[in-house]
Amino acid sequence: MNARTGTVTLVGGGPGDPELLTVAAVRALAKADVVLFDRLAPHETLAELAPRARLIDVGKRPGHHPIPQDEIERILVAHALEGAEVVRLKGGDPFVFGRGGEEVEACRRAGVPVRVIPGVTSAISVPAAAGIPVTHRNTSRMFTVVSGHAPLSPAELEHLAGLGGTIVILMGITNLPSITAGLARFGMDPGMPVAVIEQGYSSRQRSTFGSLSTILTESVRAGVGSPAVVVIGEVVRLARGGDADAAAALSDAATVTGP
Repeated sequence: MNARTGTVTLVGGGPGDPELLTVAAVRALAKADVVLFDRLAPHETLAELAPRARLIDVGKRPGHHPIPQDEIERILVAHALEGAEVVRLKGGDPFVFGRGGEEVEACRRAGVPVRVIPGVTSAISVPAAAGIPVTHRNTSRMFTVVSGHAPLSPAELEHLAGLGGTIVILMGITNLPSITAGLARFGMDPGMPVAVIEQGYSSRQRSTFGSLSTILTESVRAGVGSPAVVVIGEVVRLARGGDADAAAALSDAATVTGP
């Protein structure tokens, strides 16, 4: 073991645009000896941002996890114990469905100093990129962020359907059919506006609009895929160029998919 123990810094990379990295994130990358990065982190410019670092791709893809979480944690700790300044670059914010808490615990167990640099979460930034505010005066005074990675339980769906405000679903494309059906079953208005924003803050960003009852049809028609953020709520009407444009998009979707 190196006489000097290094450090681990968990860095939130934001939704993917390098310009949305924080100043602290840029500084940490510039000093890094090793960077472990995810597929949703801003990695295309990593060679420039971390010029002295060894870059290790540990990204997971839907249904394909080439490097298990416990192995990622082992690699983090091993490099730090050898004296390296290690950065774990994660998409969004490390503590928003990023398993950052588990990585912090692994470092602490091994006696490795660890700190966290927050990132711009896609739960707020990607809707904003599509012109959707997650809260809006007289429209929504709360928002709930949900992981759609696994199916929601009936109790969770019932709670969400009655909570009001805006629902933001991350990693929810695979389970979107069960989520929309469940929300409708527990009383959510079938006409509730829904938007699916793919590839937020990239040149491939695309928004698909519909309602609770039509968004599945619209998504299939558009060939929607991951990564994408789903927004459910009246704030969706504020999307794009404003109320008129969003209302027109929702009206068009209803006309196409209606009886």
